Amino acid sequence: MGLRWDAISGHAGQKASLRTMLREGRLPHALLFAGPDGIGKRMLGHVLAAAILCDSQEGPCGHCESCRAMQLGSHPDYLEVVPEQNGKSAAQIRIEAIRSMQTQVSRYPVLAKQRVVLIDEADRMNEAAQNSLLKTIEEPEGPVTFILVTSARSALLDTILSRCMPMAFGMLTPQEMKPVLLDRGVPEQEAVELAALSDGSPGRALMLHEHEGLHLRGEVLEFLTQLPSFDMERVWSLASDMGARDREALREWFLYLNMMLRDLLVLAEDGGSALLYHADIRAKLLELLPRYPEDIVFALLGELREVQKRLQANVNLRLLMEGFLIRARDIALRTL
Repeated sequence: MGLRWDAISGHAGQKASLRTMLREGRLPHALLFAGPDGIGKRMLGHVLAAAILCDSQEGPCGHCESCRAMQLGSHPDYLEVVPEQNGKSAAQIRIEAIRSMQTQVSRYPVLAKQRVVLIDEADRMNEAAQNSLLKTIEEPEGPVTFILVTSARSALLDTILSRCMPMAFGMLTPQEMKPVLLDRGVPEQEAVELAALSDGSPGRALMLHEHEGLHLRGEVLEFLTQLPSFDMERVWSLASDMGARDREALREWFLYLNMMLRDLLVLAEDGGSALLYHADIRAKLLELLPRYPEDIVFALLGELREVQKRLQANVNLRLLMEGFLIRARDIALRTL
């Protein structure tokens, strides 16, 4: 995907605002791009960075030395800070990474008139890193623009939030998502299905495509079909299998469970399929309805949200799955 404004699907209002501020010289020195995962926030931040560093006022032009360096990923005045894994703990942005960035931005720009720093998943900065960044945002030593990207705005300190211009991003429509998926080599029919399943997130749709998400959907449907009849042997066996998967695979599995439970609520409300994620398996979901009344679904959603939260932390995955499956089985048994 090229570094062009029109290469970013959706977000027309945000793109127009950014281009106007750039053209009029009103772009603030710190911006916060906030919204769900996988909708193109980081890519738009990359295009904005290219436009700021471009020699042309209507950049990115794609031809100047700065644009060519950005396309090659070697621009000396563009810095990207991302979370790093340390052992088995969850990835974080630590104070050492912020200090390294501060050292670099304190120097004169090399190729452009200023520097740009993009901090991806800024919510993963620990408190020490955020406090260190705050000093630089308040009193930058040289010409620099900060672009913070996050899907968890509430995890950032209020002092950081108050010093950044916020820009909220929403989900894409299936029509906006389809060309993104086709450009990435997803077959057309699968692109249509994934666009409907991924709740407006092209990144999530691509992840599901790469990790055989439609197969995972079948697993989740089988799970809901069999859950009320689980014995403890089945619980231990499934917990062992799920606990051996990596965190990203588990997040995908629970994403499908979330969508399927939500579909059950929609079907219970009006029986229609216009709002279903899984309209193509509507008949199978209708068969599940008697076993999953509204109170049971809400109880399962509560357990699911707790597991999704704990997947962000450094926990024993097998024990986490055992606890979830035991509680889910107990909830499902209430209907028997």
